[in-house]
Amino acid sequence: MADLTQVENYNYGLDKIFPEAEDFLPIMGTDYVELYVGNAKQAAHFYKTALGFQSEAYAGLETGLKDRCSYVVKQDKIRLVLTTPFDPESEISKHIAKHGDGVRVIALWVEDARKSWEETTSRGAKSFMEPTVEQDEHGEIVRSGIHTYGDTVHVFVERKNYKGVFMPGFEKWESHYNPGHCGLKYIDHMVGNVGWGEMDKWAEFYAKVMGFANLITFDDKDISTTYTALMSKVMTNGNGRIKFPINEPAEGIKKSQIEEYIDFYKGAGCQHIAVATDDIVFTVSEMKKRGVDFLYVPGTYYDTVADRVGEIEEDLEILKANGIMVDRDDEGYLLQIFTKPLEDRPTLFFEIIQRKGANSFGKGNFQALFESIEAEQERRGTL
Repeated sequence: MADLTQVENYNYGLDKIFPEAEDFLPIMGTDYVELYVGNAKQAAHFYKTALGFQSEAYAGLETGLKDRCSYVVKQDKIRLVLTTPFDPESEISKHIAKHGDGVRVIALWVEDARKSWEETTSRGAKSFMEPTVEQDEHGEIVRSGIHTYGDTVHVFVERKNYKGVFMPGFEKWESHYNPGHCGLKYIDHMVGNVGWGEMDKWAEFYAKVMGFANLITFDDKDISTTYTALMSKVMTNGNGRIKFPINEPAEGIKKSQIEEYIDFYKGAGCQHIAVATDDIVFTVSEMKKRGVDFLYVPGTYYDTVADRVGEIEEDLEILKANGIMVDRDDEGYLLQIFTKPLEDRPTLFFEIIQRKGANSFGKGNFQALFESIEAEQERRGTL
């Protein structure tokens, strides 16, 4: 059985049970997201300064790690691991050379990492990491892993018998530079971009191999403009804490954002990380002060918002000033905004989302969002 105290404390604020999901693992939350980057020290400084993450842990030469270093930064329940290799011929170096800075590991917090590996590999997943016990004076962590789309992997993390900082091999990262947080709370969802005709394949993978359910499907009629289109299936685990939209390109007059991503990332990968906040106006204004660039939303978008979404608690003029979009479903409404890519390649970006009851993904904002992305693509010469 899970440690119920730990589970209850890990409150995502919008848990919803999806009985269609088999949930045979089960997954209790996102444990960490590991990005392979060209310079982890500088990347950690960026995530602390611009997005409000705090120093948590470090592993490198000083801790006996000879082939790479990793900085762990944390904000509430979001933990990012930023890893840089020392050997230019290593697999990590090859990943960076091919993809640029990007997400390699989406780690999932589970009760039993051995069982998670057995359940998924027995259903057809390719093993990335057999169950491995890592120990130090603070206890033990068990990890295992499987391959998923592109070069992305899922690592299952069992940490109920560990009391140290992050995991064995890491030490507490003490820093005199600790800028304040930006109000980010937890990972709401993570979006994977896959190639032509691969959406159904990977949706089936998550259903068959991991027991996920298809929460919602968007076709090219839902997500399209005059020029570009995409299709998407949102897959969720049983408690709704893990949501993976899977996007593929759809036919259009010009190159879609999914095609652009795949061209520059050199294959399928994680397109964006959606992070939740309880106060999106504070979060966005704080991040803007720190130099984060967001997609521009045309002012005309706000002319029809009140008619489309009805009454909301927020001041529409303040939302307009910050470029924050609004959408409503049968259960409430949400507010959302998207950063521009955080890397030089037009690949990984972040979404900031505040849910006021809504379980959807902002379908009513797709048109404005796509037009904004297309404007950026046109500036880059990739539309």
